[in-house]
Amino acid sequence: MDFSRITGFDSPLFSTLQQILDSADNSASAATRTYVRDAKAMAATPADVKEYPNSYAFIIDMPGLKSSDIKVQVEDDNVLVISGERRRRKEKEGAKYVRMERRVGKFMRKFVLPQNANTDKISAVCRDGVLTVTVEKLPPPEPKRPKTVEVKVGGEN
Repeated sequence: MDFSRITGFDSPLFSTLQQILDSADNSASAATRTYVRDAKAMAATPADVKEYPNSYAFIIDMPGLKSSDIKVQVEDDNVLVISGERRRRKEKEGAKYVRMERRVGKFMRKFVLPQNANTDKISAVCRDGVLTVTVEKLPPPEPKRPKTVEVKVGGEN
C-alpha cells in the first residue's frame, strides 16, 4: 500500500519507512505500521499553541468535521491528545475522481502539558472548522511565609 499517494504526504522519511514495511515480514511489521501511521497522522496535523496569562490554547484546523469525529483526552496526567478521523463521503453512482487532494484518514496530535496546567479544567470548542482546546492554568502557589517561633523566657531555679 502506497501511503504517500493515499495521504498526499510525501516525505523521504516516510518513503524509506514504507520501503521497510513492504520488505518486512507481516507479523513482525505490525508495530512498525502502527508507528508509521501515527507518525503520519501527527505530521499532517499542524497546530498553533498560545499561552495566555490564565490559560493555554491549542488551535487546530478541522474543516468539514463534526464534533463526534474529534476526541480530546488527557493521558498520563500531563499529555493532551487530540485525535479523530476524517472519512471520505460516499459518492454518487458513476462518479469518479479526476483529482483527489483533500486529506482523509486518522489524525492525532500529542502535547506535553506544563506543570501549571489544570487538567481538570479543559474545554474544547469547534467553530467554523477550527478546534480550540483551552487548558486553564493552576493558580500560582502562595509564597511561603517565614514561620515565627515564640521565644519563652526561662525561669531561674
